[in-house]
Amino acid sequence: MARESGRLDRFIRRRVADVSDAEDILQEVLFEFVEATRFLRPIEQVGAWLFRVAHNRIVDRLRRKRRDVSTSEPAGDADGEPLVFDDVLPSRDGGPEAEYARRVLLDELEAALDELPAEQRFVFVAHELEGRSFKKIAAETGLGVNTLLARKHYAVRRLRRRLEAIYAMFR
Repeated sequence: MARESGRLDRFIRRRVADVSDAEDILQEVLFEFVEATRFLRPIEQVGAWLFRVAHNRIVDRLRRKRRDVSTSEPAGDADGEPLVFDDVLPSRDGGPEAEYARRVLLDELEAALDELPAEQRFVFVAHELEGRSFKKIAAETGLGVNTLLARKHYAVRRLRRRLEAIYAMFR
């Protein structure tokens, strides 16, 4: 176990963005290993077994999160309050530096949105900026909710890559 724990931890962290989720998955894998050895279940290749269990736990966690995504409610913050785009930007009353940062961020976001394919841009804007639910968008467009979720997922990935440098600059 000691031999594989470092590699296993890196394997999980490369695939799970949230550090606490990665730690939880590692603990689940270790617990399963202890349970398997406690009940004397033979494990021929311990390393391969650990990585398979880790992979399965990662997939389970992603499926659970996907189920938890609300398709009837608009996007919101951790408390369930509707997300107001203006709340995440520097204040309009914060002086010249804040106004400059606000303008740069808005210009970069606008440019990044313009670079998205039209169908991804539409779903991202409708859900994140206009606050419409996936069910409402699906009813309006005739597209399936899963299609809309996938398009938004791809839009978010592209936007993250595109805005990574500007985020680092203002962080």
